Amino acid sequence: MHNKFAAVFAIFAGFSLPALAQAAPAAGPGVLTQVMFFLPLILIFYFLLIRPQQQRAKKHKLMVENVKRGDTVITSGGLIGKVTKVGDTEVTVELAENVRVRVIKAMVVEVRGKSEPVAAND
Repeated sequence: MHNKFAAVFAIFAGFSLPALAQAAPAAGPGVLTQVMFFLPLILIFYFLLIRPQQQRAKKHKLMVENVKRGDTVITSGGLIGKVTKVGDTEVTVELAENVRVRVIKAMVVEVRGKSEPVAAND
């Protein structure tokens, strides 16, 4: 009985192989068509996501490099204080009288000049 199934299988396999070999492969879209489809998507991502982020990073880096003694700064943790000492990678910020903390320059979110007041809590 087992040989009977093997014989039937061999007959069907023999009929299907030539049919599969003669079938022409389906032609997909060309390379140029695919590039023309993805190019607008890449441009949209660049102008809406990547470029604005690069500009923000450049602006933040310039702001951090120009921090000087006496500036009022706001850190990423929300602390507001006056810069008393500026180093290469960190600044010393006076939060209150005789309360000084060292902050990594990259964690400074905003720099306010000496003359700009700190917003009051209303």
